[in-house]
Amino acid sequence: MKMSLVQRVFLMWIFSLIFLIMLVLKLDAKVHWNWFLIFLPVWTLDAILVLLLLVKLAGRCKADAEQREGDPGAVRRLWYLAAVGLKVAFCLSLCSRLQRLTDVWLSVVCVPLWVLLGGALVELGRGVFRPRRD
Repeated sequence: MKMSLVQRVFLMWIFSLIFLIMLVLKLDAKVHWNWFLIFLPVWTLDAILVLLLLVKLAGRCKADAEQREGDPGAVRRLWYLAAVGLKVAFCLSLCSRLQRLTDVWLSVVCVPLWVLLGGALVELGRGVFRPRRD
């Protein structure tokens, strides 16, 4: 299950466009849908991403899988899975707050997002300041 870069970008744009259209319709009070339904394109895209990451991780667990040059390791892919989990946790807590299912502070709702952004900064720093192999 391998998607080309063009397919991934097109899939991302389509789901983002659907989400933005639904969000604008909800914010303009044209539709009275549940917030969980508004975020459905985001969660569909996350489910596809998790499926692709799990297939890649399963492929690395083969007995004859070897480390290729430029291939991110299993630890990095596990971080990607954790990042998607944090994003889903943020979206779920945000939807429950917007739907008024819970009455928590907005700063508590944003905790998974802050952890995700902190981890992304660490990952970026590791990529930028990685020692060169000459």
